[in-house]
Amino acid sequence: MNDNLPTVKITRSYHHGDLRATLLEAAEGLLAEKGVEGFSMREIARRAGVSPAAPKHHFCDVRALLTTIATTAFDELADRLEVASEDREAGRVTRVHREGIAYVRFAIEQRSRFDLMWRVALLDLTDSEYCRAGDRAFAALDRLIRGEDAPELELADPRMAPSIACWSLVHGFARLAIDGTFGLDAGAAERAAGALLPAVLAHLSV
Repeated sequence: MNDNLPTVKITRSYHHGDLRATLLEAAEGLLAEKGVEGFSMREIARRAGVSPAAPKHHFCDVRALLTTIATTAFDELADRLEVASEDREAGRVTRVHREGIAYVRFAIEQRSRFDLMWRVALLDLTDSEYCRAGDRAFAALDRLIRGEDAPELELADPRMAPSIACWSLVHGFARLAIDGTFGLDAGAAERAAGALLPAVLAHLSV
């Protein structure tokens, strides 16, 4: 019996080391299936195969877990925006339009996560990583609109109007698409993004 003790300890340590990733995977799956309204720490623990108290070793509450998911989502959105506009030989308007398309496609492909990203009442807005990721995603558009050397300003500053206008247009289209405005059948949002979005972006003055 004693010969087996080291193996047991290693196995438990390995499992504990993976618990955070396992919980996040279970949380992402639950969010995709049931949305924010069907989200619960108890169900995540059940899916992860651990006790209801186990998640608190890594996430103090549901808000902390949701904030972590939202942070990852903002970073992924920022990645897409940066890739969409990395071709500096393309004109600025073209690059802005490419970012707009990337933004909407992200929203359509990641509907539950996109919805969560803006549910500020459910998130910890003081979390430094969440703030960093959100700022990074917005900066990808803002730098393109106002210029690389533009000073940092509060969002409500009137000088931010050009960036806010662009953001409002693509965010509004994304929201309309995922809320079913262009149809509730499978693929309706994707078709609208492909056929209608370029024409909508053509009305954008940069």
